[in-house]
Amino acid sequence: MLIDSHAHLDSERYADDRAAMLARAWEAGIGAVLAIGIGEHAGGMHRALDICRQFNGLKESGAGLPRLYASAGVYPHNSPEIDATVLAQLDSLLAEPEVIACGEIGLDYYHEGAPHAVQRQGLVSQLEIAADRRRPILIHCRPKDGETDAWDDLFEILETHWRSAGLGGVMHCFGGSYDQACRSLDLGFLISFAGNLTYPKAQPLRDVAARLPLDALLVETDAPWLAPAPHRGQRNEPAWVARTAQTLAEIKGLESQEIATATTKNFRRLFQLTPDVGN
Repeated sequence: MLIDSHAHLDSERYADDRAAMLARAWEAGIGAVLAIGIGEHAGGMHRALDICRQFNGLKESGAGLPRLYASAGVYPHNSPEIDATVLAQLDSLLAEPEVIACGEIGLDYYHEGAPHAVQRQGLVSQLEIAADRRRPILIHCRPKDGETDAWDDLFEILETHWRSAGLGGVMHCFGGSYDQACRSLDLGFLISFAGNLTYPKAQPLRDVAARLPLDALLVETDAPWLAPAPHRGQRNEPAWVARTAQTLAEIKGLESQEIATATTKNFRRLFQLTPDVGN
C-alpha cells in the first residue's frame, strides 16, 4: 500500500471524474490520500474536508476507494486574505478529526504575488493556530531561482515559532538542497518527493534523496500538477504516486514494496494514525 501525502482533490480538473479517479488510485494500490485544503481562495479551504467525508462515506459502504484525510490552510499567495474570519475558519477546521494537518502554508518568493512580509506574517498566524490544535504543518517553500531567500526566512520563522511545538510536519514537494533537507529533519519534518523527482533534469534532487534516511521520506503527487514521467504534461492523479515511489526505490537501491512500507509507516507516525489507515 502507498499513501499519496499531498493531492488537491478539490481541483475543478476532477469535477467530471473524481470518483473514477479515486477508484483508479485504489486499483493502483493507493491506500490513503491526504487531500489538501487551500482552495482557490482562503474561503474555500473547507472543500477538502467536504470531499473527504463524501468519499469516506462511500468507502464505508463498500466502495473500492482510498481512505481520505484532509488538511486546511492558507496558501502563501492568498496571505492577503487572512483576517480574523479566515483564522477562525482555519481554527474550526483543524478541530475536525479528519483534518490531520495545517497546510499547505509557507513562503513563495518565486512568483509575483503576495508581499513577502505579508506572507511571513500569514505563516506565523497559522503556526499559532496549528500549535494550539496540535496539528503538524505542510510547508510550501519556493525561492527565486538561484536564491535561498525563502528558505532563509522560513527556517528563521520555524526556529522561532514552531520548533517548541514539537509537532514537525512535511516539506511538501521538496526541491531544496541536502543542507536544507537536514535542517528540516532537525526541526522534525519529513521530506516529501513529488513527480518532478522523475524528470531528466532532476538529478540534483535525486542526489539529495539518495542521501536521506528512509525514515524521513514521503511520496506525493501534488495532483493535478507535476505528473511524473512518462505522464509529464498531463493531469496528474493519485494513482501515479506509484511512479514516483518506483523512482525513489531505484535511487535507494530498494524494492518498490520497501518504499511503500517505509513511507506509509512514516506517514502514520507523523500524523499519529492507527496501523489500519488505508483499509
